[in-house]
Amino acid sequence: MISIDGVLAAAGLPVDGHYEAKGGWVSRAWVGHDFVVRMGDASASSAYEHEASVVALLEGTEVPNARHIAHGTTAEGAWYVSSRLPGRTLHDAWPTASVAERRSIIHSLGEALRALHQVSAPAGLMPPWLHGALAGGAWPAYHPPVVGAAMSLVEDAGSSASVHSWVSSHLPLFDADQHVLVHGDLHGSNIMVDDGRVTGLIDFAEAVAQPADVELDTILRWCARPEEFPPTPSSRGLDVASLAPVRGWLEEAYPSLFARPSLGSRLAFYDLWVELAIFGHHPDARVRAVAEGRIRRTVSGSGPA
Repeated sequence: MISIDGVLAAAGLPVDGHYEAKGGWVSRAWVGHDFVVRMGDASASSAYEHEASVVALLEGTEVPNARHIAHGTTAEGAWYVSSRLPGRTLHDAWPTASVAERRSIIHSLGEALRALHQVSAPAGLMPPWLHGALAGGAWPAYHPPVVGAAMSLVEDAGSSASVHSWVSSHLPLFDADQHVLVHGDLHGSNIMVDDGRVTGLIDFAEAVAQPADVELDTILRWCARPEEFPPTPSSRGLDVASLAPVRGWLEEAYPSLFARPSLGSRLAFYDLWVELAIFGHHPDARVRAVAEGRIRRTVSGSGPA
């Protein structure tokens, strides 16, 4: 893999200064005083390219985000350099924050999301991996939902007639939707906070043009099952009880996100979309079995678990 000095030089930045290494799921990061460097293998190139194009859409808006500096690909792998935002991740700040600080953070998140969902996005915007996966390629990830692809996932999963009927009956809920810019992967590790406020949303590699409330799928999934969202594979998620008030606080700050008719049915549809993708494409039979159980409970009306 290319050295951090090599990345800084390629980005036209000074190679001196201290950078602290941070782990991650796909990329590794090095955090300096002014800049953050991320590096991955060659497969990260398209993700970084997508993120750079999305961040460009945020210029001149009120969406707090890390400014894109440069990105590129070498024989050793791909890299992306952004400005460093004040503070630390919500995941790191949350355990020691007071209830009042937590509420303030989530209110600030609601303001950031409202600004994000006012940004015009190109029709059909989605990360290249997701576009390829929906065309029959590999599935390296399982978010965010894309409403129009639901029936193809039903077919991929070899689902029963009851699943087919359930999905078909829910599709009209989305007929009148406007598609906006959706982050698609918002959880504790992708939100920077400082002094009780969100200083930036980071990692737009999964951003899509979809209905605004698609954003709630990952947020509420993270709150309900934080053990599935640790910052690194070897670390732990946040305490689930501490995240219980997040939905209510977010609705206080961004009530229109929760005001869609049949919101509960819409959220169930988004959840089913993800479980269908997992059931139809995940290589681990045990993970597929869990997804199958959640699909069955959703379609039967008992809800996901």
